[in-house]
Amino acid sequence: MSGTAGVACKFHPDATLIEDYRAGDQICSECGLVVGDRVIDVGSEWRTFSNEKGGEDKSRVGGAENTLLGSSDLSTIIGPGRGGASFSSDGNAMYNNRRTVSSSDRTLINAFRTISNMADRINLPKTIIDRANNLFKMVSDGKNLKGRANDAIAAACLYIACRQEGVPRTFKEIVAVSTVSKKEIGRCFKLILKAHDTSVELITTGDFMSRFCGTLSLSRDVQKAATSIAKKAVDLDIVPGRSPISVAAAAIYMASQASDDKRTQREIADIAGVADVTIRQSYKLMLPRAAELFPQDFKFTTPIENLPQN
Repeated sequence: MSGTAGVACKFHPDATLIEDYRAGDQICSECGLVVGDRVIDVGSEWRTFSNEKGGEDKSRVGGAENTLLGSSDLSTIIGPGRGGASFSSDGNAMYNNRRTVSSSDRTLINAFRTISNMADRINLPKTIIDRANNLFKMVSDGKNLKGRANDAIAAACLYIACRQEGVPRTFKEIVAVSTVSKKEIGRCFKLILKAHDTSVELITTGDFMSRFCGTLSLSRDVQKAATSIAKKAVDLDIVPGRSPISVAAAAIYMASQASDDKRTQREIADIAGVADVTIRQSYKLMLPRAAELFPQDFKFTTPIENLPQN
């Protein structure tokens, strides 16, 4: 382009310059005079020094640097030898195709991949993945969970990261995308909190309400009513000892049954990851005081006295 880095044709100062990246020249479009040379090619590196994959490796650099790895993710790869110097006198290869990565870094790489795969399956953002990775690194360095499966530790770290970022997921949701049992993830969860003085906020009914209602395609009015029902039920100590998830599920059931957008206990149970009987037990505790729980501006399609008794 004209005037690039102060370079111009002395015969045609206003002429556009053509950049020939192959030759590294800047050429005047009017007279063809080469007015600049050694232009840096910012395009792809088309040469390859790898004899793997048929010599088609066009990458310029390695993977992204990961500061959580001890080697900063800078590792050495020894490619398979082709020349005569690569073989011993008896014909055996002198060098194997290998990547020199320490065992601790290999453990971290595998765990980070596991966390990323689980997070992708339940649509969690990168901020949660990064927090879970940092937490796993802290646990790995602390060596307080030796003997525990890395997959279980990774799943527990992802569960804690969700809680800390304010978008909690249920244990069943984490178990569904992991390869270990709920009991083992629960054990690792408790050990991490104890060993590393890590704190998590207590989950509330509101943490799950919008997600459950959205998945059930319920209207905003029903969601608002369910949120009010669950919060008042907890504040009035109507459902002592019940988990926030079961209370939220029962509140959604009550609000939907009072509207024209009804959902069954089975539909709600499938989304919330709790049993039908769990919802029913919480619902029965809340039903006698339903009039106190609904917001005053709620428009009933089904009156409270006609709500299901179980």
